[in-house]
Formats: sequence, C-alpha cells, structure tokens
Amino acid sequence: MSRLQKRLQAVRQAGRKALIPFITAGFPKQEWTVDAMHRLVASGADVIELGVPFSDPMADGPVIQQASEQAIAQGVCLADVLSMVSKFRQQDKETPIVLMGYLNPLERYGYDDFVNDAATAGVDGVLLVDSPVEESAGLLDLLRQHGLDQIFLVAPTTSAQRLPRILQAASGFIYYVSLKGVTGAASLDTHELAEKIAAIRAGTDLPVAVGFGVSDAKSAQAVARHADAVVIGSALVRVMGQCRDRDSLLEAIDSFLAPVRVALGKV
Repeated sequence: MSRLQKRLQAVRQAGRKALIPFITAGFPKQEWTVDAMHRLVASGADVIELGVPFSDPMADGPVIQQASEQAIAQGVCLADVLSMVSKFRQQDKETPIVLMGYLNPLERYGYDDFVNDAATAGVDGVLLVDSPVEESAGLLDLLRQHGLDQIFLVAPTTSAQRLPRILQAASGFIYYVSLKGVTGAASLDTHELAEKIAAIRAGTDLPVAVGFGVSDAKSAQAVARHADAVVIGSALVRVMGQCRDRDSLLEAIDSFLAPVRVALGKV
C-alpha cells in the first residue's frame, strides 16, 4: 500500500474528510515553496497537490495560469519541482505529495527518468490532466513498478460506458471535477455532485476527492458532505499571490486554511 493510500485510509477510518490543498511549485517565489509546503501540513493538509508549471495549462483558470507563468519566468522546471519534493522530504516523510500537471514536461524529461527520479524524490502520485486512461498504459505501468499512484479525473461529462475503465486503472483516489469548466470556476451543483459521486462509489472503493469548484470553508463543507476529500486550489493560490514576503505568505496560508479545516471537521 502506497503512502498516499495509507494516509487516505487512515483519514477515512478516523471518520474525517481529507483536505488536499493545491499550490503551484515556484509561485510566488521558488525559494518559498518548500516552506509553504510545510506550512500547508501545519495548517491541516492531509495530502499536498503540487502543480508543475506549464506554459499551456488548458484545464486551469486565470489564477493558476498566471501562477504557472510567474514560476516559469523564474526558470522553474520539472527537475526543480522534484528537487523541492526531495528537500521537503528531509523533514517530512509522512505527508503524501501528488504532482498535478500535463504530459509535455514529462515527455521532455523522459518517462523512465521521470518516474525513477520522482520516486527517489518522494513523490507519491501523479495526476496528468491530458493523459486519459486510454493513452496511459505505458506510463501507468512505470508508475506502478515504482509504487506511485496515477490519479485519474472523472468529469460531469464522463459517460457511464467509460467510467469503469477509469475506475479500474486508477489508484490512490479518484479526482472528481465538480463542474464543466476550468479550475476556479464558481458554479457548484451539490445535487448533481451527490449523484455523480454515488455512481463512482458503485464501481470502486477508492476515496473520491472533489475539486475545481471549492473556494472557501462553506463550499468545502458542502462538498465534504458527499466526498471523501476536498481539493482547494485557485482561491489559495490567489491569496498566496498577494504576498510580498515569506512570512506574510505563511501567515496567509494559515489564515486561509484554518476555517476550511474547521468546516471539514463539522461534516
């Protein structure tokens, strides 16, 4: 059982809902990222979703697009992201880390080298927006060989015919996209959410995490009534982008996540 699977199983057994904050590696400053990761954990994160900066993040809204652009402008690349994970692991060997991004940086890095270096650095899972299950066999085999989970997206538009293929291939957890759109969108239909999660759970025992429409404690609590985990990204990244020094960044993370963690504890 992977570190990610163990953590989510422990959260489930404790009767809690998992909090999975997303941040973009290298944003707003490359040298602040590892400290930010540690502060996420101190503020209640159960899993960290670390975004790999990419020049054409088609699933992301303007906030994360701009965060990626700023990180890339600092020269942050996939090798730097793995270095950040490795440095984080010097102090924290327990918190699971999932890299979220796109195929192109992995293709340039080389799949074999990436999977080997990611496992060595301490990465636990990979979520690739543009790597559908139908095209993931080779990379999926490599990840499994190194004990890494490949997390797949399920969307409101995923057909009943295609869903079982995704559920069979996935490991770690299922990431349900709560709406039709990009990250940071505002509309969230909890009735539809409940129906879709029920359909997912009918085909798998994996935890279901929900993201793309969670922006604050209220929406996190509404989602957590149906999901096992809540992913919150754009709203957090927006707050981080307003910080001009490391200390204010860490304080902003605390202030933002504290009410979310409290809200999840009431579900």
